[in-house]
Amino acid sequence: MDDKLGRRKFLKIVGLSATSAALPGCGSSAKRVTYQRPAKKPNIIFVHTDSWDGRVLGCLGHPVMKKATPNIDGLARRGTVFRNTYCSHPICCPSRANMWSGTYTFRCESWNNYKGLPEGAETVLTRLRNAGYRFASEKGGFGKHDHISGGHSQLARVTAWTGPADIRLPVYRMKAPKLLEDDVERVHRRDWNDVDEAKNFLAGHAADEEPFFLYVGIRAPHPAFTTSRRWLNMIDRDAVAIPPKDTQLHPVMEYQQITKNWMHGFLAETVRRTRSIYYAMCAEADAMVGELLAEMDRLGLAENTYFIFSSDHGENNMEHRQFYKMNMYESSVRVPLVVAGPGIRQGVIIDNIVSLIDIYPTLMDMAELPCPAGLDGESLMPLLRGAADDSRKWAFAMFTGSSSNTTMFMLRKGDWKYVAYPGYRPQLFNLRDDPDEIHDLSGAKPQIVGQLDAELRRIVDYEQVHRRCIEYDKESFIQWRRQIAASPIHLKEYGADIENATCEQIMANCYIGFKPHHQVKLEKWLNEK
Repeated sequence: MDDKLGRRKFLKIVGLSATSAALPGCGSSAKRVTYQRPAKKPNIIFVHTDSWDGRVLGCLGHPVMKKATPNIDGLARRGTVFRNTYCSHPICCPSRANMWSGTYTFRCESWNNYKGLPEGAETVLTRLRNAGYRFASEKGGFGKHDHISGGHSQLARVTAWTGPADIRLPVYRMKAPKLLEDDVERVHRRDWNDVDEAKNFLAGHAADEEPFFLYVGIRAPHPAFTTSRRWLNMIDRDAVAIPPKDTQLHPVMEYQQITKNWMHGFLAETVRRTRSIYYAMCAEADAMVGELLAEMDRLGLAENTYFIFSSDHGENNMEHRQFYKMNMYESSVRVPLVVAGPGIRQGVIIDNIVSLIDIYPTLMDMAELPCPAGLDGESLMPLLRGAADDSRKWAFAMFTGSSSNTTMFMLRKGDWKYVAYPGYRPQLFNLRDDPDEIHDLSGAKPQIVGQLDAELRRIVDYEQVHRRCIEYDKESFIQWRRQIAASPIHLKEYGADIENATCEQIMANCYIGFKPHHQVKLEKWLNEK
C-alpha cells in the first residue's frame, strides 16, 4: 500500500481540511475541554449495534428521527459526531474482524460471515487486556461479538462460496414486517438482558483501581423488522419517504435483488411500513444506549470514561429495492460514530471521511498505549481533541460474502464514490448531487473513473485480491462438500429439519429451486481456471 494512502501515523497526515459544525443547542463554537491526564487510566465503554445506517440519527438532521434518538443525540452534545464514517466490509463478521484486527479483509482474510479471524488471533482487545484493562467477560463484554471464524449458518457459508458461480435463485426468507400493537418496551429482549448485565458490571466495578473496557454488542436494529407501538410512536411517520428507483440496475445488484428475495412486494404501503419499523427499532436501541449512559453518570464515571457508539454496517431498508447490507450504497456501508469522554470536543460534527478501521489505533490512544505497526487505520484522537483538522481524505471498503456474484471494492473520496466489480462495469456516484445514488455516472465521467480507479489500485490490487478470494471460495466449497459426503449433518435452519442431510439437500435449502442444471453450472464454474 502507498504510504501516503495507507498505514501512516496521524502526525504525517495529508489531505482535505476538516469541516465541523456545532450541534443544535451547543452554541456557535464547540466546547473544547482542557485535558489533564488522570492518575488512573481512562475507562472505555464501546456500544456497537448491528445494521444501523449512519445517517439515521436525530442529531444529523434525519427527518424521521428528530425525537427518536434522544440518548445518542445527548451523547453527541457531550462529545463529537463523525458524519462520514464507513465500515470496511458491510457484513457482520468481516466488519468486526477488520475493526478488531485493525486490518482490511485483503490482509486478515475475513472473507465472509463464516471466515473471520482465527481463534486466538491478536486484536486490540488482546492489547487492552494485556495492558491491565478489566474486561466484563472473556470475550470483552456482552452481546454479539462475531469476529472469529466458524460461526453462522450453512447457508451463510455455502452461498458466499458459490455466489461467483452466478446461480440466480432466491436465497433468503425474510419474515414480513411485524408490529406489536401493545406498549411493549423490551421487544428485543436478548439485547435488553445484555444491557442489564453491562449495567451490573458497571455497578460492580466502578470503584476498581484498574480501568475497565466494556463492550456491548447490541443486535438491534438488525432485521427481522419487528417493533412495538411504543417505539413506532417515537418516529415521525409522516416523514418516512419512499426511496426513488435506480435509473439503471447494475447486473451485480440485479443478482443481489434475486438472491436476497424480498417476498413482500414493493407497494408504497409495504415499503413505508417496513422503513418505519426499522426506524422504530433504532429508537429502541437508542433507549438501550440511554440506559448505559445513565448508569455511567449515576456511578460518577463520566469524567474518566470514554463512551463510543457505532455499528458494524448499515441497512438498505428498502433503498434500491433491497434489505440487509452486502453492497456499497450509503445505506449499507455508512455507519454512525459518536465519541465522548475526557478531552473530547463537545457538540461537534466532523465531516472528515473516517472508517471503523480507525477504531484500533483510536483505542490505543485512549488507553495511552503504543500503536503496533502494520495497521491500516489512523487514530481519530487528534480530530476528537481538536489537535488536528486534517486527516485521510478517503475511505475504503470491500465485500466478498453472500448475495454477490463477484467481489466489490469501494473508494469514497470527496463527493465521489467509486465501486469496482471485477468482471463487471464499475459504478460512480456524486454524493453531493445524488445522495440517493440512483444515477450511475461511470459511463458519463470516464476521466473521474480513471482517476479513482488508479487511486483504488494504490490501496489494493483488487483484481489480484478477487482471484485470491475466488480460489478460497472454490477450495472451501470443495472441501465442505467432501466433509458432508463423509459425515452428513443434521440440517436445522431456514425451515429445514433433516437428519443426515446430503450436499444436494443442503444446496436445495440454500438456493430455493436448485435443480440439476444449476448443479451443472456450479460444476462448470468450479472447474474454470
